[in-house]
Amino acid sequence: MRGRNDAGQSKRPIVLCCMMIVCLCLLFLYFSGSNGQAKSTAFEYGTKFSRTLGWGTDDGEDGSEESIFGTGDADDIKPKSFPVCDDRHSELIPCLDRNLIYQMRLKLDLNLMEHYERHCPPPERRFNCLIPPPHGYKVPIKWPKSRDVVWKANIPHTHLAKQKSDQNWMVEAGEKIKFPGGGTHFHHGADKYISNIANMLNFKDNNINNEGMLRTILDVGCGVASFGGYLLSSNVIAMSLAPNDVHQNQIQFALERGIPAYLGVLGTKRLPYPSRSFELAHCSRCRIDWLQRDGILLLELDRLLRPGGYFAYSSPEAYAQDEEDLRIWKEMSALVERMCWKIAEKRNQTVIWVKPLNNDCYRRRALGTKPPLCKSGDDPDSVWGVPMEACITPYPEQMHRDGGTGLAPWPARLTTPPPRLADLYVTADTFEKDTEMWQQRVENYWSLLGPKVKPDTIRNIMDMKANFGSFAAALKDKDVWVMNVVPHDGPSTLKIIYDRGLIGSNHDWCEAFSTYPRTYDLLHAWTVFSDLDKRGCSAEDLLLEMDRILRPTGFIIVRDKSVAIEFIKKYLHALHWEAITAVDAEPSPESEENEMILIIRKKSWFKKSLSAARALEHGK
Repeated sequence: MRGRNDAGQSKRPIVLCCMMIVCLCLLFLYFSGSNGQAKSTAFEYGTKFSRTLGWGTDDGEDGSEESIFGTGDADDIKPKSFPVCDDRHSELIPCLDRNLIYQMRLKLDLNLMEHYERHCPPPERRFNCLIPPPHGYKVPIKWPKSRDVVWKANIPHTHLAKQKSDQNWMVEAGEKIKFPGGGTHFHHGADKYISNIANMLNFKDNNINNEGMLRTILDVGCGVASFGGYLLSSNVIAMSLAPNDVHQNQIQFALERGIPAYLGVLGTKRLPYPSRSFELAHCSRCRIDWLQRDGILLLELDRLLRPGGYFAYSSPEAYAQDEEDLRIWKEMSALVERMCWKIAEKRNQTVIWVKPLNNDCYRRRALGTKPPLCKSGDDPDSVWGVPMEACITPYPEQMHRDGGTGLAPWPARLTTPPPRLADLYVTADTFEKDTEMWQQRVENYWSLLGPKVKPDTIRNIMDMKANFGSFAAALKDKDVWVMNVVPHDGPSTLKIIYDRGLIGSNHDWCEAFSTYPRTYDLLHAWTVFSDLDKRGCSAEDLLLEMDRILRPTGFIIVRDKSVAIEFIKKYLHALHWEAITAVDAEPSPESEENEMILIIRKKSWFKKSLSAARALEHGK
């Protein structure tokens, strides 16, 4: 017995070794097949280069402390080119890709609109290719003409023109698409509709800006954003919001027109904006069930409205007399009454509610009244991936005592230190110095851009790391608007940006932004790549994402450490970008080492011409 046992023990390592070899062979065959399959579908998935270096992971999960910029040696991997995506991806939005949802078999509740929320591809399923423009793409028509007309070739979708032909959303006109300014609920023009809302609120001269006290608006279910487009002439800026739903491309049309807009939905997660950001929320036939889940969607609007803020609601429930509309109106009226909203005015087909200025009404409610107040530990400014809750967000004690926000009227509020600076332990002096510093920096940027930029060259701008929004504030005299992006895991400075009368969004640059391709004229990236280095996410993926959202002939201003600048330079040829200039930046108190400025311009290219150029490059 002992002899047989010893023999079994001597054979066991050999058997285990054979089993391991077989498993490794099977794994090798599996992954070889996967890579081959990926390459056979127009280079669709994965970034082999980034995976080789362990990129594409959040927060450095592989435990490596190696910089994503490599060693700085000449032997570092340098791509010669990126493949071009298939034409069917010319409008790809990676984190809002319906095909990805089907392929990954995500179990989502369609009734709760989860399929319209962000679902980003894992690193191995990210596209590693350049998004091609549609056939016949042209440099967009310049603002302000673009508010009313765009090139049809740039957004070759005319179904909305046919579907909404009786509502004056948009009209086909040869090579162009025209926007008469109408909407589902304002056939005769957004300008008249806006004036009517101001009249209902007794604003002076029927001007919606209310002598500068009304500046930021959230337009839910915005269509092609004509409401937001016509607000701009009154010095009012709207965040026009709509999902990528059956009315496809409405946000793409809005951005092509040069109107601020964002792809988003009232579903299960909070919108990426801090509490008390908007003076007015607007819904015109936005097809939202406000009564669902104990009024959770209406309570999300309540979180976003400032003290004394308004909700303008134009919908059949506000005026129709059939049984179902009357039922909805009765239940909705009861809900907003328990939320302490009051009717400011109800006229024709529109009702406007107003939110209380302080907490007095909340405190007078009977015990157990629903919806309840949110728990004291709830942070109403924490929004990135945070589920909505069916509760009322009360005001902080100081705001309750003040009975309002304490904000200056526009345009003074742009440079006046807002009260919420105290939440971040930031002094007024620091705020003012930041404003002055970015004023000087922006003047330097425009000097470096020089003859490349005319007064109408740039309209849509994104500040990828906006801090207090001083970059955008420095552009106040230019005919542009800025999407101020604040990192989701940093200080909640986005509320300061909204308090200045600007707009923006929280975001994680390890993921794709919620916008269509070719929607921004200029991207400003201040230490964005250095921040990415600390997290271990893919800098290559970020470069491809920046290329996706930048319009052909658009500009990028990178302000970062020299190692980041040198890294980006390696990719210019592969991305079909050209360096305009690279200079040392002035010393910065925020940076541990001196920064550099790299200004880039994206070349205009088409798939066929690019293929021909590459064939010549390879001697074919």
